Amino acid sequence: MIRKASRYNYLVCIYLAGIVVFTLFRLAETAVYGSMSETGMNFGGSYAHALWNGFRFDTAVSCYMLALPLLMLIAGEVAHIRKRWYYSIAHYMLMVLYTVGFFACAADIPYFCYFFQRLDAASLGLTDSFGMAASMIVSEPMYVVYLGVFVVVSVGWWLLGRLIFKRVLLSNLDERLPMGWGIGIGVVLLAVGFVGMRGTLSGKSPLRTGTAYFCNDAFLNQIGLNPVFTFMKSMEEVGKSANQPLALMDEAEAEAVLAEWRAIPIDSTLAEAHLRLEEGTNVVLVLMESMSAEKTGLSRTGESLTRHLDSLMARSMTFTEAWSAGIHTHNGIYSSLYGHPALLARHMIKGTPIPRMHGLPHVLKEAGYRTTFFMTHQEDYDNMRGFLYQNGFDRVVGQSDYPSREVVGTWGVPDHVMFNHLIEHLDSTAAQGPFFACAMTCSDHGPYIIPEGIDLKCRETDRKRAIVEYADWAIGHLMQLASKRPWFRKTVFVFVADHGARMDALYDMALSYNHVPLLFYAPGRIEPHVVDRLAQQIDIAPTMLGMLGLDDSGSMLGIDLRNHVRPYAYFSADDKIGVVDGEMLMIYRVKQKNTSLYRYKENSTDDLAGEYPERAAAMRRHAFGLTQISQRMRK
Repeated sequence: MIRKASRYNYLVCIYLAGIVVFTLFRLAETAVYGSMSETGMNFGGSYAHALWNGFRFDTAVSCYMLALPLLMLIAGEVAHIRKRWYYSIAHYMLMVLYTVGFFACAADIPYFCYFFQRLDAASLGLTDSFGMAASMIVSEPMYVVYLGVFVVVSVGWWLLGRLIFKRVLLSNLDERLPMGWGIGIGVVLLAVGFVGMRGTLSGKSPLRTGTAYFCNDAFLNQIGLNPVFTFMKSMEEVGKSANQPLALMDEAEAEAVLAEWRAIPIDSTLAEAHLRLEEGTNVVLVLMESMSAEKTGLSRTGESLTRHLDSLMARSMTFTEAWSAGIHTHNGIYSSLYGHPALLARHMIKGTPIPRMHGLPHVLKEAGYRTTFFMTHQEDYDNMRGFLYQNGFDRVVGQSDYPSREVVGTWGVPDHVMFNHLIEHLDSTAAQGPFFACAMTCSDHGPYIIPEGIDLKCRETDRKRAIVEYADWAIGHLMQLASKRPWFRKTVFVFVADHGARMDALYDMALSYNHVPLLFYAPGRIEPHVVDRLAQQIDIAPTMLGMLGLDDSGSMLGIDLRNHVRPYAYFSADDKIGVVDGEMLMIYRVKQKNTSLYRYKENSTDDLAGEYPERAAAMRRHAFGLTQISQRMRK
């Protein structure tokens, strides 16, 4: 039976041979990079984990290459095709695809060693001129070596492929499997190939660039990637309309807006101007899923679902006019930690290569802090693990780190369970020096699951409202646990929503999606009071660093809320940009290219853009300019 399955055996042999060649390229890349490293390389057992990741990515690329030939072989079994030319087509297709893949591997070695990122769409910019590219290769001896390696590998690959084709497939071409066996084996291989393409059995998150990231060593995180995978993913991302470069205003005008923004004077008369925390103060930042200000005591209706959070706000420095950068979780993570606005519909933490920022985690890490990010769900969702490891976090804790018995649904463990693990982690970390921990809640995201066995009896019968009560209870649970710890008195807690929730329909840009609570809590060190000035998520990192006496090195576009006053707050909802000045709301609809101006404080729907064109233009100019500058800084 094994000999009769020789046509399928042929594909298995090609797959195994391809994996070996991909692995040899990975080892060669490691050796070349190591020879160029001034600090040396000592990875211990971590390199084995990187090689395992490499096997997963190599398998994914191989499964895509093998897919069409596999379908041809299944068709051959069904139709009893025994013609050599038919199987030769599948063979040469595989030989060409793998050869192209090996070329990417060979080209990736100098590319990675120079740019410290795997082959991507940006590499095409180096070959706009074929003559220049050819001249560069010929003029640089090492490039000729890499080209030579590719030629040698390719020749060897074709010879090996020919041997496998003749010995495994052609020599047993006339052997016939029973119809049921032939189709059954083919279907099993299709299923295995589909899993290989996804790289995981999990239905939530397929293989992403960030899946390769498992520690805070940038080399180990990247060496597991396959350059064919990174190149194709980056090409896919470049083609998406959401990732097209923004052209909101002329670059020179944007520079002028930035200069005006940098020149905002310090106001030393503000109550918070001289607020400072002692050196080495721990920082805990909690990003609350969908916690709109309209769910809390800040609601315009006066109705609140959050008695624990309201109590905390009464004991904190609370900003009542704070605005999220966007309407997605990735916006909240990106803007709160790295001090940059959302770029309309662009996904801020995905990307091949993964974007590198400089923000709150980096500065605190450089100051001796241990940095950890906690989430409830799978770490690869939204590419979170890869982005966070790339951008300043020592450790990323997610669903795979919790006991399986604690996982209750799509979004992993409930909020309070994550907080239990967070407290345990901080207990063990506090003795080693100052810490920065960021925790992203998720229970207030459908499908909603209210956990059992906790000290909570929801007053609300509607599940969407009851889950807010639970999320609020979990915040109270966290603070109750933390208040009993010896490190509590040397810790500042920051609470902000990742974004709000649609709770109003007055304007086509629901303000409840962007209006969020923001509070800084440090009993005995931050005097409880209410601040009615405008604030944004991008101000959190500069403000926190200012309290700690640390410099953000000018890498962020937020302000220190202790001693600056915002004239505007701006935010986006994918295809719209909103700006508020404390009285008016300006909405710019990007696709329609039109502007509206409303008195949002009065809930007025009268469009005043025609009546106050200069005011609308000033608000639009501010948001356009800083968004445009952020895009350039990110690039």
